Amino acid sequence: MGDVSAATAGAGATAAVASARRAGVHGVVRELRSWPTLLLVTFCLVVGVPVTVALTPDQQVVALGQHLAVGARTPTPTLAGPAQLVQIGNTALDLPRLRVAGPLRPRLVIGPVQRNADAARVFDPQASAAAQGQARDDVARGFLRWYLWGGLGLLLFTIAAAAGAGCLRMLAVLRTRSRAGQDPTPHDVAEIWHHLSGAIARMTAITVAASALAWLGAGGLAYGGTVRGLAEVRSLIDLVGSVSLSPPPAGPPVTGFTGAVIGDSRAVRVGGPPLGAPEPPDVACGRSTDSLAAEVGSLLDTQVLNLACPSATVAVGLLGPQERSGLLLPAQVGVLKQAQDLRFVAVAIGPNDVGWADLVTYCYAVENCTDNLSRGEFDYRLAAFDRDYGILLGELAALPGQPQVVVVSSYDVLPSDADPACADLRGPAQAAGLSPLEIELLDARTDELNAILEAGAQKYGFTVAEPRLEPLCAPDAAARSMGPDLQGLTDPYPFHPTGVGSLRTAAAVARRVVLDRGPG
Repeated sequence: MGDVSAATAGAGATAAVASARRAGVHGVVRELRSWPTLLLVTFCLVVGVPVTVALTPDQQVVALGQHLAVGARTPTPTLAGPAQLVQIGNTALDLPRLRVAGPLRPRLVIGPVQRNADAARVFDPQASAAAQGQARDDVARGFLRWYLWGGLGLLLFTIAAAAGAGCLRMLAVLRTRSRAGQDPTPHDVAEIWHHLSGAIARMTAITVAASALAWLGAGGLAYGGTVRGLAEVRSLIDLVGSVSLSPPPAGPPVTGFTGAVIGDSRAVRVGGPPLGAPEPPDVACGRSTDSLAAEVGSLLDTQVLNLACPSATVAVGLLGPQERSGLLLPAQVGVLKQAQDLRFVAVAIGPNDVGWADLVTYCYAVENCTDNLSRGEFDYRLAAFDRDYGILLGELAALPGQPQVVVVSSYDVLPSDADPACADLRGPAQAAGLSPLEIELLDARTDELNAILEAGAQKYGFTVAEPRLEPLCAPDAAARSMGPDLQGLTDPYPFHPTGVGSLRTAAAVARRVVLDRGPG
């Protein structure tokens, strides 16, 4: 009889355990469909992962006698992007070969470069292979440490967010009862917590699991993208690129064009009407129907190839690939080498290379931007542009068929006698605005940039086109019937040409083509 009772009790316990398991599974499934849990998971993935990447400190590593910092670059709202190499005191380089999907895109900071015995090992034929292998392992371990610290940071973020969400759920229930005229007592609060504790625990567990899976997935994507990219790297030049070597021809042969335009957003005419049947590069670069290429082609009654893209510089865009809107664009000069029977090439480059937007923003923000620190920074950027520009000119001089090259100079955005009441002079809210002295400074720096453009063009026997665009805040600007030449601060792309400005620039280019080589 005792055995029967024990068996019955055992069967009852087993049934109770099974029932509890089924209830737990049903509870998890129900919680997966609840909107608080879905919102919390979305918040932790959309906000938590980027915040974790941005806040996790770089890990310090010593490899080949060099001090390195290993981490990940700040996430951007794209599905994939390149890794980055930052050389202290020099520049930040995208590594197009190491293109990684997901938010974890490796970032390596190096410098200043040290000369020591460990660094010299890389030049020793007998020790070089072992030294480079050790360096790779050190960097990999550094990134693994960063990844683990980042995972811990995401876990803490998720738990904190779940705690906040749990409190909000409690408050929502209490508020609902208060509105119904039921003032909650301490006993009610304890009862509500007892009722919600299971749901909050399940919500927390689900969110932690989702964040962990997302972090593991991001780590796997980062590892896979890096390994695939490194498999194609045979030298440092393969990894970081080189502005001193000629970009190879890119893509299939291009026919049917008499001229071409390469350059930045000024040539694109950002904000203009979009093309009717754009290719992916046209969409990524926002090329318009009234771009410099389109307007020159219209004036000369010929087809002009548009390769310009916003944010392009000589190194990244013209001589090297450029990432834009999730698309990796080949070097503009590389595509240009595939264009057959070109008669002329127009080049609009320079402001992005010297960080013109940064300089203008700084002058708007402070009372006086004529300090020596910003002067030194501008000189440094201008010298770097001078070097890169010289390499670009050599590439253009060696183009097949030796087409005429027309270099487009830059323009002043504000006149020295600007109308003091002009909104574009005052700048955005809370800004100090621009003084006459600061306008003179910006105009003088434009002159310095143009001097380099013109000197390089003259050295190679190229033509210079000088568009005469009406600056913003000119005293007689309101009297012009065609409208402004430049977009103002309230327009989508301040200081860039309008349709009228693009037409005036095209006229300057077409005039030089007509005078020097005849119409296309």
